[in-house]
Amino acid sequence: MTEWYNIRNIEQTDSPALVVYPGRVRDNILKAIAVAGSANKLRPHVKTNKMGEVCGMMIKEGITRFKCATIAEAEMLAIAGAPDVLLACQPAGPKISRLLKLVKTYRETLFSCLTDNEEHAGVINKQCSEEAVTLNVYIDLNVGMNRTGVHPEKAYSLAQEIQSLTHLRLAGIHGYDGHIHDKDMSRRQEAADRSFALANNLFEQIQPLFPYPLRMVMGGTPAFPAHVRRQHTECSPGTFVFWDWGYAHAFPDMPYRYAALVISRVISVIGRHHLCIDLGYKAVAAESPLPRVHFLNAPEAVPVAQSEEHLVVQTPDSSHYRLGDVLYGVPVHICPTVALYEKAHIIQNGEAVTTWQVIARNRSIHI
Repeated sequence: MTEWYNIRNIEQTDSPALVVYPGRVRDNILKAIAVAGSANKLRPHVKTNKMGEVCGMMIKEGITRFKCATIAEAEMLAIAGAPDVLLACQPAGPKISRLLKLVKTYRETLFSCLTDNEEHAGVINKQCSEEAVTLNVYIDLNVGMNRTGVHPEKAYSLAQEIQSLTHLRLAGIHGYDGHIHDKDMSRRQEAADRSFALANNLFEQIQPLFPYPLRMVMGGTPAFPAHVRRQHTECSPGTFVFWDWGYAHAFPDMPYRYAALVISRVISVIGRHHLCIDLGYKAVAAESPLPRVHFLNAPEAVPVAQSEEHLVVQTPDSSHYRLGDVLYGVPVHICPTVALYEKAHIIQNGEAVTTWQVIARNRSIHI
């Protein structure tokens, strides 16, 4: 039986390579919408896919709000026709002027960003005033991730400061709960409830200050099912669109399927039990300990050493392999793996048919 991942014309694709299966991508998008209950509950993070075509697939399914990490990702979304884009960082330095140029260039997209600091909110406001732009901002609230975000006890005064600024408009609260990694969903729910309580307490304090409804943005891929029934709340999963080995085994309750792989080839048979393949840490995310990739068609091949261009794997019997044999690998962490490739080979009906640019791996597109 032919496995779902096999590529009939694989000899036309050099390795290492990133391959994407759009049918599975669409299936994952539809599953996320089903979990959320509506496309309107989702604000997917595009840091995982970094491709305009994938973002276009989400727009086609009715998703209109997105989250991103970089100016390039924000511009990619605008080019794809996304109506609403949240830059999920507090812009500093030239990033402020670049964001404002996006606002003025792509007028059909509503851009917003985060802030967690009263003084810096003033800096952003000053540049907005000079550019005659009013910018939507979300308060970045520390709900336990301890990476960015204002501490809850200081958040109310930040909201008051934003209210006083002439060229910033408070759109809501952003609380990223990426620290929640409990394997059991009930424990994930409890942890998500604690994070949400911090955000909701602030929401209830500041909503009376504003004559329009505020929103909350909560929930990466592991935690977002815990937030889908909350009022005023959008969920921002990202990894779901491609899925990876790390999340598949950390969260077996989640329904997504592998939709992006890395392919590599055997380039040397070292001995009775070891092979070398062309999948160095320039070709698969290397922040995790070995094994950083698992091979669907060679589960017995275990990575034991890696360098820039090479990966040594141990196998019970290397005589089963020949030079040029193709291995189909699932990365442990797909997001930074995608960013290592300038293009993805697109697989439809078992064949590589075209390529998509991983356009937002660049630090800039036009702006």
